[in-house]
Amino acid sequence: MKKLFLCLLAVSLAAAPLVRADDDRDTLAAHIRNCEAVLRDFMGDPATAIPPAVLATAHALVIVHQVKASFILGFQGGYAVALVKKHDGHWSVPGFLHAGEVSLGLQAGGKSTDLVLVLTDDATAHNLLQTRFNVGVDAKAVAGPHAQEAETSSDILKTPVLIYSKSIGLYAGATVKSGYLTRDDASNQLFYNTRYGLPEILYSDWVQPVPEVLPLMNYVQQIAP
Repeated sequence: MKKLFLCLLAVSLAAAPLVRADDDRDTLAAHIRNCEAVLRDFMGDPATAIPPAVLATAHALVIVHQVKASFILGFQGGYAVALVKKHDGHWSVPGFLHAGEVSLGLQAGGKSTDLVLVLTDDATAHNLLQTRFNVGVDAKAVAGPHAQEAETSSDILKTPVLIYSKSIGLYAGATVKSGYLTRDDASNQLFYNTRYGLPEILYSDWVQPVPEVLPLMNYVQQIAP
């Protein structure tokens, strides 16, 4: 009986990491679904929809979900996914990022829980591959224009990072200088079952899409062909 107990204990301990990995992967799949929902929510509301003229400039999109929002529109902790547009016009699989300490100013009474960052040049998109990318420091960031503003604000479209949020009070061109994004290679490697890191996931064809990411990839390809 004692030997049987020890055998069962050994089997259960050996299986525990596999269960934990599956649970973690399910969480990451949920993050992908949440980020797709965030983007669809933005695009479905005329007040927050990203204009086609802006999406036409996109070299990368970063969708950020905030975990804790404060009264001054700051947060600590969150997650994000990034997709880059390749030279053939197709979008990459989404790569996971950590997001933290984003603040959009002192719009009293406003509340922001989600952000979409449009990166308008390759150099800025490659900055995502750094250990830490500081929004508004490593690349200038401003609030992105909406609807007719995009047609009359051609200079804004040249800004490396255009930020769209659910916050109240931000106007097109308002400078944003805070927040950071960091690579989450551990999540990327677990989710895609690969040893590659974020650079290969975003810029190579070595990591193939898994079923969970196809809805987000197809939607991004639809709105930003």
